Amino acid sequence: MNTTLPRVPPPGYMLVAIIVMLLLSRYVPLGRWLDYPWRYLGIVFIVAGFALGAGSGFYFRKLGTNPRPGAKAALVVTTGPFRFTRNPMYISLTTILVGTAILLGTYSPLFVIPVFVLLIHYQFILREEKLMEQWFGEAYLAYKKKTPRWLW
Repeated sequence: MNTTLPRVPPPGYMLVAIIVMLLLSRYVPLGRWLDYPWRYLGIVFIVAGFALGAGSGFYFRKLGTNPRPGAKAALVVTTGPFRFTRNPMYISLTTILVGTAILLGTYSPLFVIPVFVLLIHYQFILREEKLMEQWFGEAYLAYKKKTPRWLW
């Protein structure tokens, strides 16, 4: 498997996904599934996603490792949000997209979320896991065995 990661970082993919979601909601809404005031719940998801992503990034830096995908990690982070998932930063981006879809309240933006998840999975997560296995061997494999990739 190729372990070279794309040049565009994951938040760039999220921004493109948000733009596509906005365009789909505006021009191809496919109906409305959520009305105001319930659509404002999307803000809660967006804020939670930003908080998780920023908190995870700050936690990486606090422990002295680089949060940039593909950058040589200094250690296997297994505490904080990384106790529950190996990818809290990718979950944060996905949570922001879910919040955006809720805020828009139309069906078509919902189709973007699984495409984003698959893209991140194949373009980043699988490649990063191979790198981590090369860099940390058994320590990473043990962490991988006990901590889910997403939340399941």
